[in-house]
Amino acid sequence: MHKISNFIKKQWLIITGIIAGMLGGYAYWYFIGCSGGTCPITSSPWMSTLWGGVAGGLLFSIFTNGKNKKTNAMLLFILLPLASCNAQTNKTQNNMNTIQLTKAGFLAKVADYETNPSEWKYLGDKPAIIDFYADWCGPCKMIAPVLEELAAEYEGKIYIYKVNTEQEQELSALFGIRSIPTLLFIPMSGQPQMAQGAMPKAAFKEAIEKVLLKQ
Repeated sequence: MHKISNFIKKQWLIITGIIAGMLGGYAYWYFIGCSGGTCPITSSPWMSTLWGGVAGGLLFSIFTNGKNKKTNAMLLFILLPLASCNAQTNKTQNNMNTIQLTKAGFLAKVADYETNPSEWKYLGDKPAIIDFYADWCGPCKMIAPVLEELAAEYEGKIYIYKVNTEQEQELSALFGIRSIPTLLFIPMSGQPQMAQGAMPKAAFKEAIEKVLLKQ
């Protein structure tokens, strides 16, 4: 009877670990997870939640089984890809070519709508794209690596800015942003053009060449 009680207790601890790991995995994706495809483990909420649940279950099983070498080896096998993924995320973030934009930066680099509220006057020295996004937005995560690639390919020719719609609500309201991602294409002269939704790289390049660079 005592053995059965211990067995049930161990199983409940493992189940608790799985649930805790799944919640942790989802939280990791929500707050830290790398963008669309750069790391398959945490670029999807489902994959991140799954890996977190497996890691949590194995971690709790260590506490219930003591020095179980097989369990420890399995945990190491699960956690190594997660650690690698985290390193890849940090590397990607450190090598960003896009530019994060706040209200102050917008007023200085894009348009001073406070001084000229009724007239669009672009202040930049190169054409620009502004990506209005949110950290929780799946399609935003999908196009993030594409924008990084384009920023590197068109370096010196255009700027690619990113505006977090949750942190910069005034900028979002200024352009009437109701769905994300929303992309604003700003040529050197004339009015900016807006596009909504996740665009493929080819569509981005076509817009850059025809709208921004006009080649």
